[in-house]
Order: sequence, then structure tokens, then C-alpha cells
Amino acid sequence: MDNLVQQKDELEALSSIYGSDWKEESDSSCYFSIEIDDNVKVYITLNSEYPSNSPPSYQLQAPSLDRSTKQQISNGFEEIYLENIGGPVIFQWIERLREIVSDWKEKQKKETHREVNPPDNKVELQTEFAEKMSNKNYNIVTGPPIQDRKSTFQGHFCEVKSQEDVRCVMNILLENKKIAQATHNISAYRIKTDTGSILQDCDDDGENHAGGRLLHLLQILNVTNVFVVVSRWYGGVQLGPDRFRHINNAARQVLGEAGVIKL
Repeated sequence: MDNLVQQKDELEALSSIYGSDWKEESDSSCYFSIEIDDNVKVYITLNSEYPSNSPPSYQLQAPSLDRSTKQQISNGFEEIYLENIGGPVIFQWIERLREIVSDWKEKQKKETHREVNPPDNKVELQTEFAEKMSNKNYNIVTGPPIQDRKSTFQGHFCEVKSQEDVRCVMNILLENKKIAQATHNISAYRIKTDTGSILQDCDDDGENHAGGRLLHLLQILNVTNVFVVVSRWYGGVQLGPDRFRHINNAARQVLGEAGVIKL
């Protein structure tokens, strides 16, 4: 069956199921959104290759969700697509998103009702973390913002020598309310060990493939002992491939500001 025919059938079904909650965001009949709750909304764009050869693209707007939950959503969407290649997936994506958000809210509710005084082992862990932080002198550099169609991108850099440094720096950044509320905090690091091997990893934070592209940039630049985070505040307008260019530019600018590379 032709992709356009399948898309038409799927859109009619989604409108029937979700009613006015399923919204067309443009006149092109390929850009839609649905609000899961007051803080979670997903934008979905159909393309000519969907559903026969590729999934639709999506943009998750969920500033209240933590990184692990966003990654759970990304993994869930990918799992559904791989199980249904060639067939429609949007309904299953929405229902999986609803399920994950519901579980997250239930978890938050339980944490809110916990005892004010945490168990002793938690106090010890917090104390240990505070001591580690006090023994580190992290010089975090933040680059200039890049704005495009109501979205804002901004890079942050810090020199790191261990994965513990990466975790500490990320926690310091997330103490900043504005950064914590970014739609995505995409990150990547490369660390050269004493043996000369390279430790490296990345995190999309819900922006599909962005972490891998950021790590690839660090590899091309051949920089080590670096941790780069690019915060993106989504403005409601999808940027397509331009978003990857802005993420890379924000990363390059902050690396330049820190003197790691020449601009």
C-alpha cells in the first residue's frame, strides 16, 4: 500500500481516538502534536518514507522529565519501530509515552511523600558527594546562545579527567534552574586514560542522534579530557536538520571560548 494512503488511514484513526487532543500544527498535513499533560508534549512529523522505510520524526517537549526518563522514551519509541517496521507506530508511541509519563508521575508522588529525614546511608552518600565536590575545582565555561525560530542553543564545557568528573559537572550544571529546565541537555565526553586509551560516551537526552553527532565532532577535533553539554530550549517550531548544525556550532563556540580549539 502507498505510504500516503497508509498515512491518511492512520491520521483518520488518530483523530478518531484522540479527538481534539491530536492537533495539526501546519497546513502541510505532515506536522502534528499531542499534549500528554501540562508539562509533556510531543510533536510528530511524517515523511515520504513513512511507514514503509523509516519512522516519523518526533520532538519531545518535556522540561520536567529527568534524563533517564527521556532516554526511556527514546528507547521505547525505537523498540516499537523495530517491532513494527513497515507499519504504523504513532498510536503505540503515544500510548508508550503516556505509560512512561504516568509511571514517572507516580514515582515523583512517592518521593514527595517520603520521610523528610532520609535514611542514614543516603545521608552518608550525600556527604561523600559533597566532599568529592569540595575537592574539585571545576572551571565550567558557557558559550554564547544561538537562536533560531524561537529555539535557543547554548554550549557548556569543562575539562574532565574521569567519569566521576563528568557526573559531578553534570550535577553542577543541573543545579542551574534554567539549564535543568532545558528541553534537552545533549552531552558528550572524551577522556584519555593513563594507559593512553580513550574513554568516551554521549547522551541524546531525548534529541534523537544528537549525542552521537556531538561525540563525532569531538572525535573529528581530536580533543580529549573534555566534557561538552549543549542545552536546547525548544521554541515550538521544528528545525529539521538545522538543529544538528546549531548543536555543533554551540559546541564549537564554547570549545573556542575555553581555548581548546581555535575558531
